[in-house]
Amino acid sequence: MAAQALDEHSGKLFSQTTQVRVRYADTDQMKFVYYGKFFEYFEQGRSDLLRAMGLPYPEIEREGIFLPVIEAHAEYKQSARYDDLLFVDTILKDVTPVRIRIEYNVRREETGEPIVSGHTVHSYLNASTGRPTRLPARIKEVVERAAKRKLG
Repeated sequence: MAAQALDEHSGKLFSQTTQVRVRYADTDQMKFVYYGKFFEYFEQGRSDLLRAMGLPYPEIEREGIFLPVIEAHAEYKQSARYDDLLFVDTILKDVTPVRIRIEYNVRREETGEPIVSGHTVHSYLNASTGRPTRLPARIKEVVERAAKRKLG
């Protein structure tokens, strides 16, 4: 896993690469990775991204915030098979006071060929009330600090 710096030209705030080995259980009858599994790969990439930023999910939840997915999208370019080694490039693309957008690019390790690209959008939810809320200042500070840390 490797974190990368803020790239002002591409709009990246922070990025992280996660390695995933396709399990047999991830494949369908046609011996390809079942399309829905890629959202699980996105989730693994997202967890690793947040951890690398200093915001693992348990810490966000201790702050009383949940990050429900309110939009998910994937574009399938090629198939992946059992035992393929994949890289999930996860990019924190946009953070606003009411939502966060994360983009994903899944590529084959040996060739770098793109397999799937997509994104998820998350709102901030108050864990106690179940109501939408604004981004807490402390979480915003951690995001800004992580982006600046990668610039230096």
